[in-house]
Amino acid sequence: MWRGRIGLFKRSGSVQHDAGLWHCITGYLDADSDPVRQAIQEIWEETLLPARALERLTAGPTLRLADPRGGPDWTVHTFLACTSQRRLTLNWEHTAYRWVWPWKLSQFDGQVAWLTDVLRAVDSLPSAKARDRAAS
Repeated sequence: MWRGRIGLFKRSGSVQHDAGLWHCITGYLDADSDPVRQAIQEIWEETLLPARALERLTAGPTLRLADPRGGPDWTVHTFLACTSQRRLTLNWEHTAYRWVWPWKLSQFDGQVAWLTDVLRAVDSLPSAKARDRAAS
């Protein structure tokens, strides 16, 4: 997050899955890897945002999400990373990024199916009442 906004990342055509869809930072975790270290590594690889630029990295719950392609369920270690650095440098996995107010997330067509599940897990989406207040 940056100033209360969620970072959305548009997947490039060079990735094996979810090309062209809005996403969050993701990665794979080997069985013997530390989820926190891997989260910091993925943030660096995909945005060139160094660990020292993270004001906060908070672990959320671990989720079990269905693979939309019918494969085995995914185990997802969720994190909320906050930074004061607005500008990011993307690697080959993404073609664009946007800092989006949480209540405007629905305006981004073409999101991965599980994005709202992950954002809810780290308390990044407003409640229904807050959404209604923001819309009025």
